Amino acid sequence: MATKKIETTIVPCNEVFLVGRVSSQGIERDLPSGDKVVEFRVVVDRLAKRGKKREVDTLDIAAWSASARRSALSLKVDQWIEVNGAVRRRFWQAPTGLASRWQVEAHQISRFK
Repeated sequence: MATKKIETTIVPCNEVFLVGRVSSQGIERDLPSGDKVVEFRVVVDRLAKRGKKREVDTLDIAAWSASARRSALSLKVDQWIEVNGAVRRRFWQAPTGLASRWQVEAHQISRFK
């Protein structure tokens, strides 16, 4: 009996949905390019492993669009929020050479209900 090969299509996807607690107030920066960005941090829980204590991750969030920047600037520390966005790696020239970091680029930020 002949076997049939099943074709599957892999669609690349870079979407992030986070629910977490704001851990730092948003700071707006004017970049040399003329762009503006608001950066802040969110603490999210990890799934607890059996017998392990609670673990969290602190994630850097960047809001680039005007509406996302407005939302980010209105956030309060310890407020629970939802963030929809994508993971990005940012590169820049530092005094010691090329530097980079990972952050979540927020497309939409809302209070968690």
